[in-house]
Amino acid sequence: QVQLVESGGGLVQTGGSLRLSCAASGRTFSNYVMAWFRQAPGKEREFVSSIMWSAGIAYYADSVRGRFTISRDNAKNTVYLQMNSLKPEDTAVYYCAAKPQTTMTKITSRYEYGLWGQGTQVTVSS
Repeated sequence: QVQLVESGGGLVQTGGSLRLSCAASGRTFSNYVMAWFRQAPGKEREFVSSIMWSAGIAYYADSVRGRFTISRDNAKNTVYLQMNSLKPEDTAVYYCAAKPQTTMTKITSRYEYGLWGQGTQVTVSS
């Protein structure tokens, strides 16, 4: 069974840090793009960051560039999102997503990603 399982969410104060994990299983993801999206209450699900598993090329939304870092651990088949300098506006449910890699460009549309995790809540208090 192919699945993505997120963990690492929680409650943190403004300026704090969290590291989210996305454990991927059920297939080889070496030719996949792995991404993080987030969805705040009443808002659309938005792109946060992505990484090409083989090449390690990463992309970021403007709102998180310089504060968040995406990475992957081949041995553990896990993708991480290190979030620093967190702000209240980062509060959302964070989802891990995956799609086969077909291009080297940034793919930010959630409709392009066919595999999703269940999400993990991140709450940043002011």
